[in-house]
Amino acid sequence: METNAFYAVAAGFAVAVATLCPALAQGNAAAKAMEAIGRQPEAAGEIRTTLLISLAFMEALTIYGLLIALMLVLNIK
Repeated sequence: METNAFYAVAAGFAVAVATLCPALAQGNAAAKAMEAIGRQPEAAGEIRTTLLISLAFMEALTIYGLLIALMLVLNIK
């Protein structure tokens, strides 16, 4: 019983960290991208492309955290 509780807490912590950190980074990246587009509107296409690629990588980190949480819940080691 205690081991299952440990897995549940660890899974919750994994999801929380894997969601919070990339969310903060995505907000910061989007703000900086909008600021850069505001300063150089002619470079908007390049900035947007770079932003979307970086957001995709950040979102992948969230998915990895979810997979780790599922592995913990299902007791896959």
